[in-house]
Amino acid sequence: MAVLTIRNLPDEVRDRLKVRAARAGVSMEAEVRAILIRASAELPESESGEALQDWVDALYAGKRPADAVGDLIRERREAAARERESEA
Repeated sequence: MAVLTIRNLPDEVRDRLKVRAARAGVSMEAEVRAILIRASAELPESESGEALQDWVDALYAGKRPADAVGDLIRERREAAARERESEA
């Protein structure tokens, strides 16, 4: 079993978790574990690989660039060159 440490959790959240646990008659640790298990049990359909691919296809409307990474690098280099020219 894994151990999970959560830092910087607001006191209000901790307090609400304590109340939830008390109402359920379990420890706060057991309540948090149950919440995490339920939350991670199923990925919403919108997060499936197929849904993601559909979103990407729709984003590019069938005109997906052949070299998206290269295009982004070229755009950034051109923007940097323009910035240098305007500073000179």
